Amino acid sequence: MAEPAARRIARGTRALAEKPFPSLPQPVPLARFSAAEDLRAAIGLWAAWLGGERRASPHTLAAYGRDLTFFLDFLKGHLGETPELATFGRLRPADFRAYLADRAARVERASIARGLSVVRGFVRFLERRGLASSPALAVLRAPKLPHSVPKPLSVADAAEMIDAPVGLGASGVTLWQAKRDVALLTLLYGCGLRISEALGLKRREAPGEGPITITGKGQKQRMVPVLPAVGAAIADYLAACPYALGADGPLFVGARGGPLNPRLVQRRMEQLRGALGLSETATPHALRHSFATHLLGAGGDLRAIQELLGHASLSTTQRYTSVETERLLAVYDAAHPRVRANPRPNAHPREPKTGRPNLL
Repeated sequence: MAEPAARRIARGTRALAEKPFPSLPQPVPLARFSAAEDLRAAIGLWAAWLGGERRASPHTLAAYGRDLTFFLDFLKGHLGETPELATFGRLRPADFRAYLADRAARVERASIARGLSVVRGFVRFLERRGLASSPALAVLRAPKLPHSVPKPLSVADAAEMIDAPVGLGASGVTLWQAKRDVALLTLLYGCGLRISEALGLKRREAPGEGPITITGKGQKQRMVPVLPAVGAAIADYLAACPYALGADGPLFVGARGGPLNPRLVQRRMEQLRGALGLSETATPHALRHSFATHLLGAGGDLRAIQELLGHASLSTTQRYTSVETERLLAVYDAAHPRVRANPRPNAHPREPKTGRPNLL
């Protein structure tokens, strides 16, 4: 017999009040590592150093722990013995290459490169503390990663994608869930957030009229302005949501009142892009790419876009400038004092626009 909707909603509301938010991943237990006691103790010191001195997030600690686990599991099978601290000094370049070949059969290049980076970082930690060294690692090159270019949506496709949850409808999706999806997609495109940043917002942090503070990668905070269309979409969703959302609970909830799973958002995007005839590159993160690309195309300042996106390095933001050579030359001609004193032949006569476009 199906549970009445009112009882299900009440149960979901109680669950929201009882569970802490956001839920954080747990680090890999020391007992899980295929390591002798001396190496296991060193791993504990490394994890404490990452969390304390380096202030790595729980997500980073869990990911690094998994990558080191994969490496030590491989060594145990490859060498036929449980690795210890002295094992690192006996490793040859061929051992590391065998590890890379084993991972290549399982994961993508980016994951291989990250795993090798974790191993290098761990070995550097051991060397600095005089615990172990691995000379063979110094001659090993990381796998070459292909140069990736952001794949944004067009302005028209982005607008169509945002309106699609309510306009198209879907089997098993209620009106309040459709409004939630509109609010979430509007937030991703209108503020340029990562999906993890949007789903990590608490109810008391719901975007309204003023700017919001976003905590991004590495626990770095940034201020992001909120467009009226974003605030209106959030308010529309909250008015329709059947659950009593606590101030410290999640802003975006699922059908049963728990925190909205990012995989459900990705699956919803798959349904929408299929219905709209868009390519597979139309993902939640593509809306963030679209935010940056459309601002830049309308004359937005590169440094300002860097701040809005929360990029630590300007070179990361410069990926969006592959077709902006002429505009960058105009910035140079307009701003550099030597060029103003001695104009270049055919220099661009106009200063570039820096106004923010209305994205929505």
